[in-house]
Amino acid sequence: MRETPGVTPPHPAPDVFGHVGYQLKRAHAALRAAMDQALRAHGLTVPQYSCLEVLAARPGMSNADLARATFVSRQSMNVVLRGLQDAGLLTRPATVETGRARPATLTGEGRRRLRAAQEAVYAIEARLVRAVHEDRLPALLADLDRMARALSD
Repeated sequence: MRETPGVTPPHPAPDVFGHVGYQLKRAHAALRAAMDQALRAHGLTVPQYSCLEVLAARPGMSNADLARATFVSRQSMNVVLRGLQDAGLLTRPATVETGRARPATLTGEGRRRLRAAQEAVYAIEARLVRAVHEDRLPALLADLDRMARALSD
């Protein structure tokens, strides 16, 4: 059996566990698991919470805009919006005068539930932030932004 030459990784790493992509995925998985657990107590999923957060910042967004902002498909966002609307956490008009986009806005109950869930989620983010020396946090955030843009270009 012939051995094939290995592919050189983009940076020195003894194996896959030292790769940037693996470590990013590991951090994301840990964040997602912590958020799933915390949000369960508030009757929300991560996509639902993300939708509420984005709508609080930018009321009136369409399904497509919300999907892009929360990193889910438009079909998945439609399911999220229906669930949140059925729970009384947001409203959307039944019809619109022009186009098909039905802008969503939070209800009073939606804002209340978001505030309660934010406490739990922000506590998780605080744990993340404490893991990075405060002097390095701005550089880390800038690096993560550059990484995302490098793959989006």
